Amino acid sequence: MNSPDSIKIYDTTLRDGTQAEDIAFSSEDKIRIAQKLNEFGIDYIEGGWPGSNPKDLQFFREVKKIPLSHARIVAFGSTCRAGTPPEKDSNIQALIEADTKVVTIFGKSWDIHPLEALNITLEQNLEIIHQSVRYLKKQVSEVIYDAEHFFDGYKNNPSYALKTLQAAQEAKADWIVLCDTNGGTLPMKSNRSSMKRRRRSLPLLASMSTTILNWQ
Repeated sequence: MNSPDSIKIYDTTLRDGTQAEDIAFSSEDKIRIAQKLNEFGIDYIEGGWPGSNPKDLQFFREVKKIPLSHARIVAFGSTCRAGTPPEKDSNIQALIEADTKVVTIFGKSWDIHPLEALNITLEQNLEIIHQSVRYLKKQVSEVIYDAEHFFDGYKNNPSYALKTLQAAQEAKADWIVLCDTNGGTLPMKSNRSSMKRRRRSLPLLASMSTTILNWQ
């Protein structure tokens, strides 16, 4: 169990960092970067999105041959699609095929996204989050839930944004990341709002930083 006062560093260079213009990493590049990040003492290294980029599967196969003294390699993906159970969802199955001990999946926290982008009900979105996390917890040792657009969603509908976190918590997510996807929330402001709601609605929280919750 992690100490309530511990800080874990989660690096996204190998996935999010490759989305910049004129950036393209080969599998060999990613291996070398992962080794350096491990030397830095990074706790989690997000290796890629196998469901979106099948080439990332090569990296996950190759990195298992490299001894890393500290860092844990993470496969990234999304919750299952509406109407498709996790065991039949290609994205979820690609995460399992990556064969990492840690998986991160993102889900919808902002109520407009299920309703307008996915054309599903808010309750269906909660079930998708719960099903996806619960299924993955049976397959891998550690599941991180990334609450996409959390702070925008919290501003728009605080009660629902927190229900999405609770869905992941009840499915036994190990970590919950409050993701400031648009990058416009100042840490002091986000901390004040989430801490206030934490005391009222989330008594099971063991520890919290500005953006990461650990349910253990």
